[in-house]
Amino acid sequence: MLEIRVENDRMVELFTTLCSINSPPRQERAVMEYVNGFLRGLGLEVREDNAAEIVGGDANNLVATLPANITGAPKIFFSAHFDTVEPNPGVKIIIQDGIIKTDGTSILGADDKAGMSAILEAIRIIVENNLPHGQIQLLFTVCEEIGLKGARALDLSLVDSDFGFVYDTGPPVGTVIIQTPTHDTMNIHLIGKPAHAGVEPEKGINAIQIAAHAINQMKLGRIDAETTANIGSIHGGQATNVVCPEVFITAEARSLNRQKVEAQVAHMTHCFEQAARQFGGQAIIEVDRHYEGYMLTENDLPVQVVRRALNKLGLDAPMRPTGGGADANIFIARGLPCCVVGTAHQKIHTHEEFVLIDDLAKSVDLTLAIVREVAAMRS
Repeated sequence: MLEIRVENDRMVELFTTLCSINSPPRQERAVMEYVNGFLRGLGLEVREDNAAEIVGGDANNLVATLPANITGAPKIFFSAHFDTVEPNPGVKIIIQDGIIKTDGTSILGADDKAGMSAILEAIRIIVENNLPHGQIQLLFTVCEEIGLKGARALDLSLVDSDFGFVYDTGPPVGTVIIQTPTHDTMNIHLIGKPAHAGVEPEKGINAIQIAAHAINQMKLGRIDAETTANIGSIHGGQATNVVCPEVFITAEARSLNRQKVEAQVAHMTHCFEQAARQFGGQAIIEVDRHYEGYMLTENDLPVQVVRRALNKLGLDAPMRPTGGGADANIFIARGLPCCVVGTAHQKIHTHEEFVLIDDLAKSVDLTLAIVREVAAMRS
């Protein structure tokens, strides 16, 4: 079998180039165009959907296809997202002692460009060396960081895959996320009644007081080992001399157990409604199922493939649950079997974010090993 070695300098150049392209949610056009050109240069068919119109951004999801050069192998996909959690224009990247980081003034953007660069470098190696492979699709999405919006908007008519792998969680490389929570969001509008706070406050109903009372009665934070809840933002009021007539609150609840998240949302709803009644106000509450949770086992095919590939590389094959979501939640709910795979990024969503070059190379090796495993599954 042809021995393939990852060219670290080339891989690092690709990764840092991606990180240097500013791409916060709804502003991913530049990085999308770079990746589009990269893949077309390798001979892949690249298509865009109409996600930009749906999410209100400047870029679409990309679906790229590398046709099979063998017959009978399952069709697979690899996925990562274009956007970063916050802008990083003019990012200053430092490479030192095998570590890639910034100067601390911004995020690096390794979430998710560590995943994306590993996929792209592996595809480049496959094409250059004409390695045996079944059909491979790449699903690169927009607006993951603001609610998995790109995955929701993805045009499934462009996707022709049996199962896949979403590169979007932290190390160790190859970690498989086997369980995620169901996540509900809440928008609460508390309505009171304005009045002059110094002349006739008794004629008013203070929406801030309603909110304070409701939140004080509420179970929040870590509810149990499976469940969390949070008040995320609160806005309201006009001036100190006006009894506050309106408050707007955002909140959420998550649980690995769907019944528990529904019970927590019901509890939070009850607290807001009861407080509004007590003070003579009104509570208008909207609840949205942000994403459905899922549970995988070692018997699910994507998990099996990753674990076999890791074992052949001599790497551990850990499986774990998480309290967050990823595009995989949307893909699975929409009928695309997949699993989330750990990549090289560490301390994500902070200015201390960094990547070990060795881990980045392991991600490329793992991608190639997955492709080999799938090619060996020929019917």
